[in-house]
Amino acid sequence: MPKVKAEKKSKQLQAIVKQGILFNKDRGQHILKNPLIIQAMIDKAALRPSDVVLEIGPGTGNLTVKILEKVKKVIACEIDVRLVAELQKRVQCTPLQSKLQIMIGDVLKTDLPFFDLCVANIPYEISSRLVFKLLLHRPFFRCAVLMFQREFAQRLVAKPGDKLYCRLSVNTQLLARVDLLMKVGKNNFKPPPKVESSVVRLEPRNPPPPLNFTEWDGLTRIAFTRKNKTLCSIFKQTTVLSVLEKNYKIHCSLNNITLPEDFNIKNKIEEILTTSEFETKRSRTMDIDDFMKLLHAFNAEGIHFS
Repeated sequence: MPKVKAEKKSKQLQAIVKQGILFNKDRGQHILKNPLIIQAMIDKAALRPSDVVLEIGPGTGNLTVKILEKVKKVIACEIDVRLVAELQKRVQCTPLQSKLQIMIGDVLKTDLPFFDLCVANIPYEISSRLVFKLLLHRPFFRCAVLMFQREFAQRLVAKPGDKLYCRLSVNTQLLARVDLLMKVGKNNFKPPPKVESSVVRLEPRNPPPPLNFTEWDGLTRIAFTRKNKTLCSIFKQTTVLSVLEKNYKIHCSLNNITLPEDFNIKNKIEEILTTSEFETKRSRTMDIDDFMKLLHAFNAEGIHFS
């Protein structure tokens, strides 16, 4: 039996070598191979001949080439130099070569240039950080059509009361309109990932909501630590009170406000929650308007989250 297993592994390795490249699963290298899915993503993006398109993780260029045929320019961001070489080889000596710009490096550490759209089958482990890097990017882009792990995609579109509704849901929907476009099975990739996938369309809200996103993010970070608990119980936690007390004292110092000797941050937080009628609310049922009202109630009293 051990010999049979060894032979099987050997044949698999030979097949990979024959393909010319060994994909790195740790970097999320699952190449989209189904041309129908590729075409569907391009159709959903509604590309224009004048567009500059950002692609993250182009891999061997299956999606890249199809985008290049329809737009003015593709900026492909790839961290793996082996795949960069494959991509360059694929467009070499073709009319598409002059329309392709390759940026080598980690997209999360890269200053992104101007682009009209982002169309990509991204490495799933950077999904959350990439979504907010894109949505906070300026100038605004028109939309992004991105492949995500299915559960992550479901979290992006989840509504208050849904099982998967979370901080990711409310933060993303604050900054963008989010639509689930289609489900994609694991067999559409090479090598197949362990999870199912979905394609999502993100359209940034332009102009953005009139608030400080760092403040908003600080509030939702606290509120969703225990999304099934009441806000009153969440804001009673010692670590939360400690941070908010520090921030409030800085606010008072900057605004020449004298704190009374008997000042108690816990009492102040309870008073704000009670007055604004949020003390018994739970994060899992609160929508964007609720969080905006809550943030305004705290900020109006000098309580800040950043």
